[in-house]
Amino acid sequence: MIILIAGASHTGKTLLAQRLLETYHYPYLSIDHLKMGLIRSGQTELTPMDDDLLTEYLWPIVGEMVKTAIENRQHLIVEGCYIPFDWKACFSAEYLEHIRYVCLVMSEEYIREHFADIVKHGSVIENRLDDSGCDQEWLIRENRENLEQCRAYGCEYVLIEKDYEIRLPWEGRE
Repeated sequence: MIILIAGASHTGKTLLAQRLLETYHYPYLSIDHLKMGLIRSGQTELTPMDDDLLTEYLWPIVGEMVKTAIENRQHLIVEGCYIPFDWKACFSAEYLEHIRYVCLVMSEEYIREHFADIVKHGSVIENRLDDSGCDQEWLIRENRENLEQCRAYGCEYVLIEKDYEIRLPWEGRE
């Protein structure tokens, strides 16, 4: 099985990937690691601030990695904010039956009530070298937009509203 974990910054994608790794022993790929490797090696002139362009650049590579894992009957968790909402268009039905997707979304109320904790836990798995761009209003906008896009594209999502507890939509179905 392939598990794709999307969401805005600070929603806990990497933490969830780590939890799934520990539970299922599936390896995971952080798209941020791929991004930084390509940037630091000079393979692209894009910068970490070029979010939309990075999605266009990285997703075709990641999508083909997903196909390769499926073809080799390997499990893989892929997490990052560079998974487009129309991700299904990249795969035929034979591939889609092996992929689970979830987008982590925090409600506006959750962000307003827990913003200090969200920032405090921002480096729980990976060190954030510069977190100065994360402010409450930006985080609210990003999460609101992700929720709208999930609904528009019919993507599964977990809405974090009261407590930070994530139950994946497909858990208990298999």
